[in-house]
Amino acid sequence: MAKKNDSGSGSPDKATANLSALRGQIDKLDLQILELVNKRAGIAAQIGKVKADQGGEIFSAAREEEVLHNVLDANEGPLDAVTVKAIFRELISGSRAIQKQQKIAYLGPEYSYSHIAALQRFGEAALYNRTANIPAVFEEVVRKHADFGVVPLENSTDGRIVDTLDMFIRFPGQVKICSEIRLRVKHHLLANCPQSEVRRVYSKEQALSQCRNWLAKNLPQATVHPVASTADAATLVQTTPNVAAVASREAAVRYGLGVIAQNIADSPFNETRFAVIGATDSTRTGSDKTALMFQISHTPGALADVLTVFKANKINLSWIESFPYREAKGEYVFFVDFEGHRDDPKVKKALAALEELCDSVSILGSFPMAQPSED
Repeated sequence: MAKKNDSGSGSPDKATANLSALRGQIDKLDLQILELVNKRAGIAAQIGKVKADQGGEIFSAAREEEVLHNVLDANEGPLDAVTVKAIFRELISGSRAIQKQQKIAYLGPEYSYSHIAALQRFGEAALYNRTANIPAVFEEVVRKHADFGVVPLENSTDGRIVDTLDMFIRFPGQVKICSEIRLRVKHHLLANCPQSEVRRVYSKEQALSQCRNWLAKNLPQATVHPVASTADAATLVQTTPNVAAVASREAAVRYGLGVIAQNIADSPFNETRFAVIGATDSTRTGSDKTALMFQISHTPGALADVLTVFKANKINLSWIESFPYREAKGEYVFFVDFEGHRDDPKVKKALAALEELCDSVSILGSFPMAQPSED
């Protein structure tokens, strides 16, 4: 009698063999990747030695942007751009730490939005120094207790960050903006109780403001209370019953809290722009911004004359703020940033004209334009 042919016979064994073979390929590739990244790190260490001999900075926003642009431009998948960028960010961070482990000051505590922005710029290999407020970040950099600081500059919903602008005025020329970070901020409601049982909501004042309509509609029974940071709000939820925090998903993970409502900001386009401050700014990349502050005489048409300089040189302004000058009643300091690098010929020409028109001009720095990053 002929043996019955069972078409399903052996297929599980074949699938297991295929799986084993594919895993073998993965293991082999992992070792090749490990060898290559360590070779890369070795070259990075040599670059660090050259920089040290020449007195150069370890962190170069312009060069790191170039590296990321090159790999993202060459990426054909299946990994998406966000994943590739995250991989290379940590590779760059680790390579930078071999040259020198840099200290980064930020408005804490851990997993505040400032901390998340700092991680996105400098990666996990840096040393992080959390501070209680924005002025302390500037103090850490000026006193050289930190190599760089990360401070919020403006929010798409609430506008300028007063403490940051005030510190630029207090330390004219002592710190430079060397990089910017654009963080798409997604606020979530964190709690260890059902939404119906929440009686108080804590967060940073700006975060509460950015969610005011959602909170009024969905938590009419709860009062809102501002605290120093979104992460501080998350720590309160750990120990206090019937409270919630408006904070990030990272804060929920860090402090062991439940996310009881997602994406509660009133605007879906909520974004905060951060400045990385240090001793020097960035070299030219070809896709840059320059930030400056200036004072003008309190006379009719003075500001219009300044703005005409940018128009005449075909320079696009991307930000302008007026800010009260505390040393003189009724006087203002103006902050602007615009497309172009201070070394570009037309920017040099514009800056020379501004020196003639303004009472004072201080270049805050030139730096690569940033693309929005997800939180």
